[in-house]
This record gives sequence, C-alpha cells and structure tokens, in this order.
Amino acid sequence: MIRFLLHRLFYGILVMFGVVTVVFLLFNVLPGDPARMMLGQRADISSVEAINRDLGRDKPLLTQYLNFLNDLSPLSLHHSRDSASYWYFDRSKYGSHFPVLRMQDKVLVLKEPYLRRSYQSKREVAEIIRTAFPATALLAVVSMLFAGLLGIVMGIVAALKRNSFWDRLIIVLSVGGMSLPSFFAAILIAWLFAWVLGDLTGLNMVGSMFEVDDFGRGESLSLQNLILPALTLGIRPLAVIAELSRSAMLDVMSQDYIRTARAKGLSQWQTITRHALRNVMNPVVTAVSGWFASLMAGAVFVEYVFDWKGLGVVMVEALEKYDFPVVMGLVLFVSLLLVVINILVDLVYAWLDPRIRLV
Repeated sequence: MIRFLLHRLFYGILVMFGVVTVVFLLFNVLPGDPARMMLGQRADISSVEAINRDLGRDKPLLTQYLNFLNDLSPLSLHHSRDSASYWYFDRSKYGSHFPVLRMQDKVLVLKEPYLRRSYQSKREVAEIIRTAFPATALLAVVSMLFAGLLGIVMGIVAALKRNSFWDRLIIVLSVGGMSLPSFFAAILIAWLFAWVLGDLTGLNMVGSMFEVDDFGRGESLSLQNLILPALTLGIRPLAVIAELSRSAMLDVMSQDYIRTARAKGLSQWQTITRHALRNVMNPVVTAVSGWFASLMAGAVFVEYVFDWKGLGVVMVEALEKYDFPVVMGLVLFVSLLLVVINILVDLVYAWLDPRIRLV
C-alpha cells in the first residue's frame, strides 16, 4: 500500500509540474501588460517599469519561470543575505516558514505555496481561493450526493425491472439529462422554480451561501439558495450514474456467484446488498470521481447564472478583468484537486474490488 501511494504521488507530482509549466508559458505569452492593467489611465513609463520590477517581469523568461516554481514549491531556496534579490525570503509574501537547511548565503525553507497577488484587488490569490472554495465545495458535494444516491437507486430499479415501463422511463430521463446543456438547464430551472412557481417554492433566482441582512445585522446563512444550483448541477451526473448503474447491475446479475447466492436461499435484497452492489459500484465510482472533479472546478455556468459566489464566479470575473494571477491560481488549484481525487479513487477501487492488486 505504501509503495502504491508513493508511486501515485510521484506521478501526481509529474502531472502538476507539467501543468505549472504549461500555465506559466500560456499566461506569459498572452497579450496585455499587467502593469498597465493595474495602473489604468495613470500609467506612465516609470510607473510601469517600477511595477514590472516588483512583479519580476523585467527578468528573462527562464528566470521568471524559476521564480514561479520557487514561489509554488513548499521547499524553496532563498538568499539569506541579499535583501534586494527577488529570491530573498519575504515574510510579508510567504508568511510563516521553517528553515530546513542553511548553505553559506542561501537557505532552504519549508513554506506555504505562494500564488501571488491579484492585479486588480491586490489581495493574495490564495486568500481569494480560500474565500470562494467553501461555496463551490458545498455545492459540488450536495450535487454529487443527490446525483449519486438517486442515480444508483434509479439504475438498480431499471435493471431489476428490465424492459418494463419504469426501465424505459429511467432510460429516457437519463438520455435527456445527459443531453441537456448546463447553462440551458440553469436558466430553465431558475425560471420554472423561482419565477413561475416562486410563490409555492419560496426560492430565489439568484443568491449565494451568505446573504446580507436588510436591517444591517450582517450576513446570514441562506442554504435555500443551494437547492436550485445543486439540482441543476446534479442533473447530468445523475443521468450518467443511473445509466452506468443499470448496465453494471445487468452484467453482475448474470454472474455465476449471483446464481449461487440465490441457490443458497438468499432473498433478492440480500443478494444485491451482499454480493452485487460492490461490483456495481466500480464503474459508478469512476463516473463520480470524474464528475466530482469537474464540479469542484467551479461549475462556471451554473454558479454564474445563480450568482453563487464560488470559484466559477471568481474565474469569470478574473477573465473579464484579465486578472492573470487569479486565473493561474485557480487552474493550478483545480489541477491539484484532480490529482488528489484520482489517488483517492484508486484507493476506493481497492476497497470495492479485492481483485485489484496495488503494485
């Protein structure tokens, strides 16, 4: 198990290194001068040069890339004497740190990864992500719970009632859910449940996890605003999970060990829960992991339509303002989530199916 984890972590680090390299090269060849974006109409040559020096953009591209890696790496190298150097350890930038190794005028430190600052708000990108991530995480988890639980039940019912009315109905709903674009579903559901049926449902067309009180008493938690975005976001994974569960259940129920379990006198419920369900879950886990990672990426359209203040809204606003550090930070953060989720999925595979050998 330890060998497997180290093996997966090694490949995860390689993937992240590739993502970091591509992101850096992509955003450093895009048109636009960040200094002029920050200064606006006040931009003059001396001010632009000063900001570019502060951002390290006056250095060769290779040096900028090494600085970028040094910022992101938890273990990074810094000059301990030359305070004018860009590599000097800056407490205001890196926060707390722990010296690991000192070598003449250099020091190797363990620190928090630094995603730099927003060009527009001057806030640290890590702080922006920390603020927006809980809303996106809550939306993604609730959506996947809704899609996963209901999708598995629908798939099992369709398989057990094969060629019946319920089987055909579930297949039609699954095909419709998979073909429905997220942005169209978001607009349709917001219009139907918050506008047409708003008096009955009491739901809002837009709203975030926290709302400002009209009487000046600060922010209050408003979980009812989660219902419509979670429903919208869960439709497509629900359809995929239901179809996969149905196919897997039909395949499992034809296996010899299922017939043996029935011959021993086990009821249909006992046969499904004790023998069939674990093997049915393998393709479902694959679908859930992939969809969950994409939902954690921000669900840009859904969050934007419902004005749910998560990573998706932050991404759209950063793209509109050419706020490259925020966009780069979000891409790197989502990539790291994908790597972590894939490692966890491999561990779940081993638990669900003992035939899988971790080598």
